[in-house]
Amino acid sequence: MNDRSAWLRPGLLALVAVSVLGTGAELAAERHWQAWNQLPPWGALVLLAAGAVIAALRDSRWAVAVVQVLSVVVLVVAALGVYLHVTADYDAGFLDQRYAATWESIPPLTRWWYAVSKTVGPAPPFASGALAQTAVVLLLATLVRRPGRGD
Repeated sequence: MNDRSAWLRPGLLALVAVSVLGTGAELAAERHWQAWNQLPPWGALVLLAAGAVIAALRDSRWAVAVVQVLSVVVLVVAALGVYLHVTADYDAGFLDQRYAATWESIPPLTRWWYAVSKTVGPAPPFASGALAQTAVVLLLATLVRRPGRGD
């Protein structure tokens, strides 16, 4: 392994750590804990942090498998978060003053587009994407062996 590739795994894990902290700060700033359905992202951050610690300390097959499972769980949580945000925006579309009188007459695909593009509704549809991105980075870190591993 050349000198540059030795930095890949620690760099990916550092990116995971920064992403976990940044996403946590954003969730805290938004007070994303006021209802039970706002708690899963916090759990996802705990899983990502645990996965990063395991990946940093262990490189065995079981450790890699555990980190990969944790990452996939977070990907599922993130996908669910995107879905819930989009549907919340869709359901709130009729409250938007621009569309209140016409919401029901707008074609369904257009209404869904308005929800996905945050034209209507209060929820940021792709905020959960930060969790997904961090989970993918953590998965990538499991594909890089630590320097000095001979197996």
